[in-house]
Amino acid sequence: MQTAIDESSTPTPADALVPAVSRAVMLLERLARQRQPMSSSMLAAELSLPRSSVHGLCNTLLHHGLLRRQGDRGFLIGSGVMNLAQAFVADTNVTHEFGAMWRDMGPSPDESIVLSVLDGADCVYVAVRNSLRPLGLAFNVGMRLPAHLAGSGKAMLAWLPRPTLDALLPAGPLARLTDHGPHTAQQLHAELERIRERGYSLDDESVRQGVLSFGAPVFDASGAVVAGIGMCINKAQLARDGTDTHHEAVMRVARTLSARLGAR
Repeated sequence: MQTAIDESSTPTPADALVPAVSRAVMLLERLARQRQPMSSSMLAAELSLPRSSVHGLCNTLLHHGLLRRQGDRGFLIGSGVMNLAQAFVADTNVTHEFGAMWRDMGPSPDESIVLSVLDGADCVYVAVRNSLRPLGLAFNVGMRLPAHLAGSGKAMLAWLPRPTLDALLPAGPLARLTDHGPHTAQQLHAELERIRERGYSLDDESVRQGVLSFGAPVFDASGAVVAGIGMCINKAQLARDGTDTHHEAVMRVARTLSARLGAR
């Protein structure tokens, strides 16, 4: 009897890759990072590819809905990418259990709740429950942030094995979106140690001025961290409420979801 092999965990030799597909993926990833229109000539220059090849790739991806054109300004990621992302999310157990958990628990808290997973050094939101309270920031499935800044991202990083964590961090300064947040790997390691001690993380305006995010890790049956929960609140609202039980709430949500995944 043959044993099934999980091909997703088996690295593919570079000489077995299809060059045209690799170039298309590079092009899509570049546009995803840019988040602004780029012309085919700009893409050719940045990717060091012939303009004729990039022109053909763009037209093909445009035909399949993976790109869209914005007049003379160039190309953007198309809606077809979201269809692929939604298919991934639908097949992710933690995402399914997140949705089922809220159906079982009833109304969600007043604050915005996000579920994220790690993708390299970034965290990507795979499920979102936006609050009706004004936050100044709407969260969407597919939203990507540096993991060392987001509350849910830091909650995951804190429970990664040290070699895995170090492999994700750059050699130089860490990226920042505001004047807050860790600027060096040393500062981040110190913060992650505090997170492990108290059981939750805090993004204090590291992603957006005036917004706080409390985070907690989600574990599977093996004890590995597989996701992060983030609870986001307007800092002014927190001051008006006069109480802070959000860290307890986010840890409770994370524990409930972990239990649904078989964690002890």
